[in-house]
Amino acid sequence: MFHKEGHKIILTTLVIVVACFLLVDNFVSVFWLRTVILTTLLVLLILILQFFRNPKRITQVSDDTVVSPVDGKVVVIEEVFEKEYFNEKCLQVSVFMSPLNVHVTRYPVSGKVVFSKYHPGKYLVAWHPKASEENERTTVVVENPKYGKVLYRQIAGALAKRIVNYAKVDDNTKQGTDSGFIKFGSRVDLFLPLDTNIKVELNQKVRGGESIIAEIK
Repeated sequence: MFHKEGHKIILTTLVIVVACFLLVDNFVSVFWLRTVILTTLLVLLILILQFFRNPKRITQVSDDTVVSPVDGKVVVIEEVFEKEYFNEKCLQVSVFMSPLNVHVTRYPVSGKVVFSKYHPGKYLVAWHPKASEENERTTVVVENPKYGKVLYRQIAGALAKRIVNYAKVDDNTKQGTDSGFIKFGSRVDLFLPLDTNIKVELNQKVRGGESIIAEIK
């Protein structure tokens, strides 16, 4: 199953690859060169298909927990001052996605979208300390009646050239469902209340919509 954000790219890539296959097969007579070109084209197609895959995830919906919005590796767990929306100290948990990870963004909690904003910016590597404030990004806040407000931020990386955000103010969300997509490498930051019980560790691999990032104490 492939994400809808990849349909046009997959179709375009498929047409180009098939056309190149036919041209190479007809006009390149050197065996080793033809093999290299055809193999490269096949690998490119496989990478594109892998990047836009959208595997089904089973979310155990709960107002007591925050699930990971994306697949990847936990690279930050720290107390920070969040100055765009909360203007107070929060716990930040950041998940880095390599180009090989699933790049679907999912709602970390159920509730109502109370804030959604896009910021143009730079394309620093996603793990750069200033990426959260200087890179292209979107900030979304979902208010859950039991857990409270949870902020998540999609951040473009050096390769990510487009952030897709479906969240709109007043939308009602369901934990684990699609909220967007980031194309070609990126990071997502979560900002949670200080009394949150963090359930992950640094360098831990997580799965979007399934891995529990935090829960109410």
